[in-house]
Amino acid sequence: MNQVVLGVGSNMGDRLSYLQFAADTLRRVPKTQLLGVSRVYETEPVGIVDQPEFLNAALLLETDLSPKTVLGVCLGIEAAAGRKRTLPGGPRVLDLDVLLYENVKRDSFELTLPHPRMLERAFVLVPLSDLFPSGRALGCSFGGRLREMDTSGVTQTLYTIHLEVPENAV
Repeated sequence: MNQVVLGVGSNMGDRLSYLQFAADTLRRVPKTQLLGVSRVYETEPVGIVDQPEFLNAALLLETDLSPKTVLGVCLGIEAAAGRKRTLPGGPRVLDLDVLLYENVKRDSFELTLPHPRMLERAFVLVPLSDLFPSGRALGCSFGGRLREMDTSGVTQTLYTIHLEVPENAV
């Protein structure tokens, strides 16, 4: 089993429900276990700034699936949530990014690991530091970069992504 870190975000509709949908769906993926979730942060958009603020978090998984299969699972979850890829960097109901995959470095058209822009994005590194307070995650050192970064556009919320489905849930 390998550990994998995903970034999850939403800035359309019921943002928290989309984040929870992603976690709930990942929990049902064969050969995969959801080990941890970061706090949920409200974040300013990057790139196209004239759009609603995001909710962002990081998820820690353990899986026997290949990196390419994990990417396919993420794309399927986005599609199931109703994501339409119309404007790169534009608003989205759900965005799942494979940030890190334990012991894997790759650079291909469809998937680059570690994620090529993760060290530039406070909305990725702040939640990542919840899961890895040492500043080192799956062979990637990010703590120094996070300390140098402007994190003023990343605000912790009172929202929570639940790891387990409540017993009284239908």
